[in-house]
Amino acid sequence: MKEGKLEVATFGGGCFWCTEAIFQEINGVTNVLSGYSGGTVPGKPTYREVCSGLTGHAEVVQVSFDPTIISFKSIISIFMTTHDPTTLNRQGADCGTEYRSIIFYHDDKQKQIIKEVIDEISEYYPDKIVTEVVPYVAFHQAELAHQEYYKNNKGNRYCSLVIDPKLARLRKYYSNQT
Repeated sequence: MKEGKLEVATFGGGCFWCTEAIFQEINGVTNVLSGYSGGTVPGKPTYREVCSGLTGHAEVVQVSFDPTIISFKSIISIFMTTHDPTTLNRQGADCGTEYRSIIFYHDDKQKQIIKEVIDEISEYYPDKIVTEVVPYVAFHQAELAHQEYYKNNKGNRYCSLVIDPKLARLRKYYSNQT
């Protein structure tokens, strides 16, 4: 999907606070919104409803990026290697369908690139990649308290125990893109 010259990617890899913090550090990313996608319940879900597991939504981020600075393939590669795409409905201690690994493609070109990246990286994982790859339907922005969570809550225990180590790995392995 295009926004002027910007493109959009939508995906979830566990808690959206972690994924949001990672992509806010990537050169070429212009905006990251936390939200919900992939559910079957009509209307705009709330955090509490999504966490119940009854709506079918996943916690996701919607990333706007400049493809002249960073490619969609690089965005997906970073996503796939900054969470565990081999665990079903779980990332670390976060467990439930809302924490599943999922990518929503906006067009056939994105779908093809996603499949290429998954094929390329799968040999590096001892277990099968279980990331869902599905067509984009809708994105529901999460409540304000979930936007820029890491930036606004760096002293929070979850941030120091879970997000800080992920950011350290990102900076180590993707220093040319941060």
